[in-house]
Amino acid sequence: MFIQTEATPNPATLKFMPGQAVMGAQPPADFPNAEAAKASPLASALFALEHVTGVFFGADFITVTKDDAEWQHIKPAILTMIMDHFVAGLPVMHAREVATAAQEDEAGPDAEIIGAIKQLLDTRVRPAVAQDGGDIVFHGYRDGVVSLHMRGACAGCPSATATLKHGIENLLRHYIPSVTEVRAVM
Repeated sequence: MFIQTEATPNPATLKFMPGQAVMGAQPPADFPNAEAAKASPLASALFALEHVTGVFFGADFITVTKDDAEWQHIKPAILTMIMDHFVAGLPVMHAREVATAAQEDEAGPDAEIIGAIKQLLDTRVRPAVAQDGGDIVFHGYRDGVVSLHMRGACAGCPSATATLKHGIENLLRHYIPSVTEVRAVM
């Protein structure tokens, strides 16, 4: 098994591509701490390594976020952990828990706007941020303000604010005039 790595715009996060499905068609999974990682044997194993502070699973990649340690010191252990996990044929996730992201009233007066926002995010934004090892999840829409949750390499990335304000906000405002602002939520 050969695992490729790729830098992300976030210097504290590295993208690992095992050459096979990680989450596949399932929604991405974000593990911001060891407690959240209990839903995944692989994420739990990665958090057991010293200096790992975050793990994110995309369709065919894993991003790992570290503390102030140097990548050259921790990357070999991460590669070994990922390779051992896949070679052993272990599951990536335990029984999948249903995501409980904030739900908007999609039957309400903003249903059409929310649908358009989600479509633009799914078709134009999410594929682009996935290339950088992250994900953006719709959190809500109210009075012209779109709330988004940044995950994986996008969470804590130095260029995240620019991505939100100059990229996503401009895109949404162009296609949906009622959008006035985009904000990140934690």
